[in-house]
Amino acid sequence: MSIKSERLPASMDGNQGNTYLQGFKDCIPTLLGYLSIGFAAGVVERTAGFTLLEIALISLLLYAGSGQFIAAGMIAAASPILSIIVTIFFVNARHLLLSAALAPYFKGLSSGKSFFIGSLLTDETFGVAAAKATEQKKLGYKWMVGLNITAYLFWCAANVAGGLVGEWIPEPEKFGLDFALPGMFIGLLALQWISRKKYKLDFMVVMIAAVSVVAVSTIMPGSAAVIVAIVVAATAGMVIERWK
Repeated sequence: MSIKSERLPASMDGNQGNTYLQGFKDCIPTLLGYLSIGFAAGVVERTAGFTLLEIALISLLLYAGSGQFIAAGMIAAASPILSIIVTIFFVNARHLLLSAALAPYFKGLSSGKSFFIGSLLTDETFGVAAAKATEQKKLGYKWMVGLNITAYLFWCAANVAGGLVGEWIPEPEKFGLDFALPGMFIGLLALQWISRKKYKLDFMVVMIAAVSVVAVSTIMPGSAAVIVAIVVAATAGMVIERWK
């Protein structure tokens, strides 16, 4: 038997479409979300007193939608630097969980490549990767880099575009721009819910998460309550699914 005939088809070896271009193509459906959220973040940052250079730098270095909204609001309110850093850390600590969830699909990668993937992971690229992971046993490094880099560049460009016109929109909340981020998360949740087709289980997990975050927020800061609710809801979902 020839070597060529022994090679598994691409659809079976878990690396189907492992190219930068395919990663770019798979990112396209999320770009409208990046445009709206990134544009809104740029407007809010501009109205908070950021210069265009500062908007570009915060989008390149921080690269966190919720974190940038929080930073703009807290800086405008003259909050202490330490409070801003700690708040953003806890709000974005969920990315540790997102990275851990995808790690099994990138076994064998070097530490540097794994760090590069994890450092550019967003809620949207995680959603795309998680959906692809349900079809394949392994995700490709080139595909993930193409996905992440496309999202990264588009986000930064949308931020700067929002900053360019931000000075003409002194009250962005009047146009609903402050709701852009929650709206995007609701849309991602709805798409995941529809694609998984486990309506009853997912509804139970959502309700457990909602009850947990409300209950825990009475004794802990809101950002920490979100982390606790994620862990509780994810654990409950796993237990319920296995118990069934």
